[in-house]
Amino acid sequence: MLEVVPLGGLGEFGMNMLALTWGETTIVVDAGVMFPDPELLGVDRIIPDLTYLEQRGRPAALVLTHGHEDHIGAVPHVAPLVRGPIYATPLTQALVEPKLAEHGIKDAIELVAVRPRDRVEVGPFTIEFIRVTHSMPDCVALAIHTPAGVIVHTGDFKIDQTPIDGAHMDVHRFAELGSAGVLALFADSTNIDRRGYTGSETEVIEAFEEIFSSAAGRLVVAAFSSSIYRMQILVDLAAQFERKVAFVGRGMIENSQIAQKLGYLRIPAGLQIRDSDVMSYAAQDVLCLATGSQGEPFSALSRIAINDHRHVKLAPDDTVVLSARAIPGNEKAIGRVINHISRRGAQVIHEGIKHVHVSGHGSEEELKLMLSLVRPRYFVPVHGEYRQLAQHARIAGRVFAGRDPRPGILLIENGDVLHIDEHGARVAGKAPVGRVLIDGTLTGEIADEVLRDRRHLAEDGLVVPVVAINKQTGALEGVPEIITRGFVMENREELLADGARVLADVVEQASVEERTDQGLIKEKLRVELRRFLRKRSGRRPFVLPVIMEI
Repeated sequence: MLEVVPLGGLGEFGMNMLALTWGETTIVVDAGVMFPDPELLGVDRIIPDLTYLEQRGRPAALVLTHGHEDHIGAVPHVAPLVRGPIYATPLTQALVEPKLAEHGIKDAIELVAVRPRDRVEVGPFTIEFIRVTHSMPDCVALAIHTPAGVIVHTGDFKIDQTPIDGAHMDVHRFAELGSAGVLALFADSTNIDRRGYTGSETEVIEAFEEIFSSAAGRLVVAAFSSSIYRMQILVDLAAQFERKVAFVGRGMIENSQIAQKLGYLRIPAGLQIRDSDVMSYAAQDVLCLATGSQGEPFSALSRIAINDHRHVKLAPDDTVVLSARAIPGNEKAIGRVINHISRRGAQVIHEGIKHVHVSGHGSEEELKLMLSLVRPRYFVPVHGEYRQLAQHARIAGRVFAGRDPRPGILLIENGDVLHIDEHGARVAGKAPVGRVLIDGTLTGEIADEVLRDRRHLAEDGLVVPVVAINKQTGALEGVPEIITRGFVMENREELLADGARVLADVVEQASVEERTDQGLIKEKLRVELRRFLRKRSGRRPFVLPVIMEI
């Protein structure tokens, strides 16, 4: 019996991860992250809960479809659980290696490079890699041959008939698999609610040609640092319009170096300059490719926008292009960056003004074509919020209309345990799933209580009562002091003086045993002061008593 469990990526964008098990062998497809909402204070990224993998025993392999963060960002956290290799295409492998090195586990992990049409065997599984087109090179779908039948996992894809690198999607192989018989199809649902077809990467060239022609000063283009195809288009246009190219921002610099090394980004000799040299050239002779298209606070574009970047400054004749779609939730941050750029006098161009971005995900007609080519016995929509999964299921129902036998459509969620055998496919239970919050500065997990404390501090501030107690007698020494941070109140002096009297009363009314037990007296002071502050100010600050024994 084949067991399939999505651990992330269903009902949400990000954290894509799928586990497949036959007998004692488990393989994992992708290990992605999700980026946090603003209310998750101090959280840098979110990864799937790995309890299921720990319970199942160490997976035999981790298989990656491509190099976007929502598919590889959690690899350093998953890799220590995997007893076998990580299979990835060369570019994906090159993007994963620095992550493993940062966590100090690069030498302990076996990375195996694969190419389209390659096959690898992992226990009872034979995994075949099939080229697909997306917004970056080296993306693959998977045909996983199991004893129960073939499972096709599309990864992220669109059908680009004019790819920048000439590497077309292997539509023929999908058709061959469909003719031979596919047990189940797991397909990307991201753009199912967009009618028609997604445009080719080459469609942005015309809009950028207009921008290059009309830009009088420096040209700054912000895009995802993984958008290698977009980089190539802009580099080619820079050469055509005789502008030097500078990569600005850590992600942009690192990924451009990796892409050049692997031959996926071709830059003519003498065209590239360092970001530190940007201001040495005439403004009309420079193109800067920068990170920060989503308004990230410490990204290159955000620092440029507030005139805080070491090497790049904006002037009134400059033009800034946001060559990316706003990820839901980032609109306010992007708006703030645009306002700051406007204060510098520069012109801002985004997707709503000119056609400077195309999606990397297939629209409705492309997803229909995939369903028609593969002709699975069972269809499972993945990669999207629930509304996208439900719409994909409805569309699949129309595509499958009239087929006999009619394929089964399974609308499942994270943690659903899908069993497929000779009797059919069914949800047989629920696996432990969830989210693990990661603080990047510590490369560690953030427990719920830590996040709760951070939210508490942000909303109501901090109050630190400092009380001196005689170590021998337990008597109060001097007047208690109250220190506040981020706690807003009226009649501050009066309130703090009354609070100090409350603290003194608590100590005096406590028994000697209580006064000399730091744990007891601290809790008593915390409870009484919090009750007093709530009654007088209506606020519930974080109260952290400090006892000084004298």
